[in-house]
Amino acid sequence: SAALSTEEASASSAAVRDSKDICRQLGIPHLVADFRQIFEEKVRLPFVEGYLAGITPNPCVNCNKHIKFPAFFDFARQHGYDRIATGHYANVVCDNGVHRIKKAACGEKDQSYMLYNLTEELLSHIELPLGGFSKDEIRAFAADVGLSVSSKPDSQDICFIPDKDTPAYLTTQMAQMGVSLSAGNFIDQNGKVLGPHKGIWNYTLGQHKRLGIALGSSRYVSAIDPTENTVTLVEDEQLIFSQSAFAKDVNLIHPLEYNGSFRAAVKPRYGKREAEATIYPPENGDGLFRIEFDQPQRALTPGQSLVFYKGDELIGGGICFLK
Repeated sequence: SAALSTEEASASSAAVRDSKDICRQLGIPHLVADFRQIFEEKVRLPFVEGYLAGITPNPCVNCNKHIKFPAFFDFARQHGYDRIATGHYANVVCDNGVHRIKKAACGEKDQSYMLYNLTEELLSHIELPLGGFSKDEIRAFAADVGLSVSSKPDSQDICFIPDKDTPAYLTTQMAQMGVSLSAGNFIDQNGKVLGPHKGIWNYTLGQHKRLGIALGSSRYVSAIDPTENTVTLVEDEQLIFSQSAFAKDVNLIHPLEYNGSFRAAVKPRYGKREAEATIYPPENGDGLFRIEFDQPQRALTPGQSLVFYKGDELIGGGICFLK
């Protein structure tokens, strides 16, 4: 099982206590599933290793892919239940017998981006009861029935980093893994050394703040090379814009509806706007879908998810990969 820090264990225990209290108030059974081992193998460790490889992974996507839906559903079936519900702000609708994911009614809380790895089979067993409401409405409902968590703060961005200090967390993890913490170098696009950096896991493509180097003008991270232990900085922001990218590990929720190339609105990162694009299926047996955006996009980032929409329907997505 995963080794939890004192702070992580405390947060986990508090969540269990809260859920137990809610079940007691509502008069329903309370069961606890232990997914620590799969969480370690499929979520936390790949998150750390991703940064070490120079990419910027999204652990919430992996958690939904491996734990919150398939593992949770398997657990539920083992205990006699044939449907599961989660607190994601999105909607599952049944259209002529076909289950689809639609965006949440409250756009600013929409979490459909995180759900692109779901399948039609799983969707037929899933309830997303929050999708038609705002967060304020949900808090009001909880308060009306006297739930103790009605005023609980929103959950953390990354649940296993309670203090939100990702660089410090990664540095500690690297040290525990025996990874050399010796600083590499910032370089410009011509390979000229600009000065030392603090470890490649402290940076992501497009970053221009908190770089830890003073060069007299703004610089933007345009590349991270784990082999050479370098981070490339450029002055011209236009150099971090790209019109094309590739997506690996692509899941199309209804694959038979998309033969050949197709148009979609592509969300290149959670919190970013969608952009119109044409998506081309793999051509060389490498499994990579090619995405050609109508307009250049800023800092397309390896490890983040490229998520496909048609109107308000989530149709699939994959992991950004730059050749």
